[in-house]
Amino acid sequence: MNHAFVYDAIRSARTKAKPEGGLAALMPMEVMASLFETLRERTGLDPDRIEDLTLGCVTQAVDQAANIAKTSLMVAGWPDHIPGITVNRFCSSGLDACNIAAMKIMTGQADLTMGGGIEMMSRVPMLSDKATAFHDQSFALKHRFLLMGVGADFIATRFHCRREDVDEIALLSQQRASAAQAAGYYTSLVPIWNHHTQQTIQHDECVRGSTTLESLGALPPAFEQLGAAGSDGLQLAEYPEYKTIRHMHTAGNSPAMCDGGAVVLIGSEAAAKQLGVAPRARIVHVHTTCDDPLEVVGGCVKAVAELLRKLNLKPHQIDLFEIHEAFAATSLKLEQRLGLTRSDYNVNGGCIALGHPMGATGAMMLGTLLDELERRNLKTGIVATSGAAGTGTAMLVERV
Repeated sequence: MNHAFVYDAIRSARTKAKPEGGLAALMPMEVMASLFETLRERTGLDPDRIEDLTLGCVTQAVDQAANIAKTSLMVAGWPDHIPGITVNRFCSSGLDACNIAAMKIMTGQADLTMGGGIEMMSRVPMLSDKATAFHDQSFALKHRFLLMGVGADFIATRFHCRREDVDEIALLSQQRASAAQAAGYYTSLVPIWNHHTQQTIQHDECVRGSTTLESLGALPPAFEQLGAAGSDGLQLAEYPEYKTIRHMHTAGNSPAMCDGGAVVLIGSEAAAKQLGVAPRARIVHVHTTCDDPLEVVGGCVKAVAELLRKLNLKPHQIDLFEIHEAFAATSLKLEQRLGLTRSDYNVNGGCIALGHPMGATGAMMLGTLLDELERRNLKTGIVATSGAAGTGTAMLVERV
């Protein structure tokens, strides 16, 4: 099997999912086209060499419908021979898109591909595709398909989290992201020109450096009513050892919805000669799995555990972890299950502070991990994401 290498990984800013957000006036295809051009400039890439593009996108409706991978290539004016495919594994979509791109290299199907993701939640809000699994309560309960927030509260209940525990995770995310932003650590973040507003967008907009434990503690639980509508009863029926679901996730310790895109250039060893640049890292192994769907967003923890077990590795043998802050309780589950400390993972903040453009997040996190491995001159890292229904994905990379 061939080795797959990451030659570059870049992302847009994560901007507010509101009409006044920095990227909101742009169509998602325009954001991706801008990233393609920046990638070409940074690497000396000849677009004719690209054999495929795999993009993650969760809500594939309206502006994000009609295979946005291919339509983005067309908007960019890139060669017609690049087919493009759009994938959806919920919030793991961006990382899984990179996995699929890497597998094409590993199996010899291609020498140079791109992975990545896009989600413009100001233009195409979460759940606006009106999927039956999310919108039909009786169908969802019958088939154990729950919304993310009630799953996070169930994780908090199962792992004996307190409200102050989840708020501390959120505060640390904000503090670390604010410090990293000020220090310029997000080197995979590249500017996007918004031709509608005549502005260059290069600043993550969701970070709230002034957050305090007091301000977080004043926020009300967000998912009590949703739980009372049926999901609490389902979870307690399957786990009778718990007498109640402790609803503690709020707008402050949940990931912020936002706009953004990312692209990752992945190729074989031979591709280095075509590009004239050295690879940044080798993709050692990828793993996908599914955990208890009643937890909804706990899959990243199982994915990391199974990846390590497959490779006969222990957590302490990995230099850094970049873990999807699906909700604060997911981080606490990670600590309890794998024994990680808070100096091991998300050292520059996570999705609670930076924001979560669903289909792009995993690819963005891969770039953030590489940025920090390079800055610290470390060798190995794992990036892992959770999707709905308990799905999870993990990738081990090694700098070269």
